[in-house]
Amino acid sequence: MAKILIVEDDRNLLDTIKYNLRKEGYNAVAAFDGAEALDVARREKPDLIILDIMLPKLSGFEVCRILRKEMTIPILMLTAKTEEVDKIVGLEIGADDYMTKPFSMRELLARLGAMLRRAEMSKLQLASEQKTLKIGDLEIDIGRHQAFHRGSRLDLTPKEYDLLVFLATNKGLVFSRERLLDKVWGYDYAGDTRTVDVHISWLRQKIESDSAKPKHLVTVRGAGYKLEG
Repeated sequence: MAKILIVEDDRNLLDTIKYNLRKEGYNAVAAFDGAEALDVARREKPDLIILDIMLPKLSGFEVCRILRKEMTIPILMLTAKTEEVDKIVGLEIGADDYMTKPFSMRELLARLGAMLRRAEMSKLQLASEQKTLKIGDLEIDIGRHQAFHRGSRLDLTPKEYDLLVFLATNKGLVFSRERLLDKVWGYDYAGDTRTVDVHISWLRQKIESDSAKPKHLVTVRGAGYKLEG
């Protein structure tokens, strides 16, 4: 039974989400503000976090940023805003997915199920692929779930790491944004291709000596992206 932490200061919405999660067989725990969210996450070690952006004490952005340094569990961010910048910021600091309020409970459950399945598949893949990938001055230790550039460990979000591993295992092959969404985020991910561009941009900041002139993570105009040595 997966344990899901719901961080939401709207008590009615929180109770509704909690009720539906428990109805589906999940173990649901809750926090009402950012500071409590950190305490509960550290104590309960959930399998997934549903995290509202607008929270008392600490914003969802701050909570996400802190937790990403401590754990790699999937994070789904909730926002009442529709501005693209909020969604992009959430992705940039390590959120795996986002939903804009109001949303249907059916869609939320579908997203959660997909995220948990991907997380489990990633664990199984790591367990079965104890190996290291080397591309130029990049090294990816699959067994330890770590990546290095010129010997220095890279501080990657879970999705940045997944994207890097996928492209590295398919070195030299070009993938469109749509294909990357399918392969890295999952076929039922409801986001748009801007998600891919954001992660590519931030990954370049970390693996390229000059992100403005990338040598590893290359854009193929009109086709997509590829990783090369």
